[in-house]
Amino acid sequence: MPFTHQSVFPVRFYECDAYGHLNNAVYLRYMQEAAFNASAAIGFGQQCYAQMERAWLARLTDIEYLRPVRYGDQVGVTTWVEDMHRVRSWRAYEMYNLESGEMVARGWTDWVFVDTSSGKPASIPEETAAAYHPQAGNPELAKRRRFAEPPPAGQSDYTNRRRVEWQDLDPAQHVNNAMYLSYLVETAWRFGEVVNWGWERISADGFGVVARSHQIEYRQPAVYGDELEITTWLSGVRRSTINRHYAIHRPADGALIARANSLYVAIDLATGSARRIPADFLADIRPYIVDS
Repeated sequence: MPFTHQSVFPVRFYECDAYGHLNNAVYLRYMQEAAFNASAAIGFGQQCYAQMERAWLARLTDIEYLRPVRYGDQVGVTTWVEDMHRVRSWRAYEMYNLESGEMVARGWTDWVFVDTSSGKPASIPEETAAAYHPQAGNPELAKRRRFAEPPPAGQSDYTNRRRVEWQDLDPAQHVNNAMYLSYLVETAWRFGEVVNWGWERISADGFGVVARSHQIEYRQPAVYGDELEITTWLSGVRRSTINRHYAIHRPADGALIARANSLYVAIDLATGSARRIPADFLADIRPYIVDS
């Protein structure tokens, strides 16, 4: 059996969004911190990896949001390694509201073991793999999720441009993996303003749009001062759900930095229940929807 560890996080006021829910990106920060805590608990803390000149970098993150949590709630994050093979570790997470006992989210991260001096993948030592998962390296245990190829963007899409700021960086000196999700959410709201559905109108209409899931693939690091283009388009519209796709490029060299797929749900702000996407909203976003 793999080593299982739980971390507890009190939801702070500044971690919540305008709906009063824990911000999407903060869940990823909890996941990252829980992974570090679990690693330290078996003797592989950040200092240990620094001495080895090694680090774990996220390659892919999946997260599904099941129930909202709010300021004052206590979130327990249970995590374990499902598979560890060669240079990669597939880690799972389950998040619970500790008061109600309900699962509020679940996620997975594909971590890559890298040489910090070269930035290239490095082989995971056998003793490290055995500490995380005694059966690590068994192909039958691998449950990796591949990034779901999105439909190509149509002739109409929306691109948001932003510069990597100092506060976006982590100690590895590149944009933190959770920060990319903040970029995506920012782009979605700016898109809403372009189609005349900004915060004031959408809230006045009594409906909101919340994330049901995100899948992010990290391709290359972005660093301080980089100019980024975040392009988004839509597909798969249903009664109350819509798929949104993203691609983040660095115009200076054309590099694909990250890409993502998200599933959003329309909700009634008064009840929090799913509701039909308003017809006028759908009409305004129609040019950005491609066939899935």
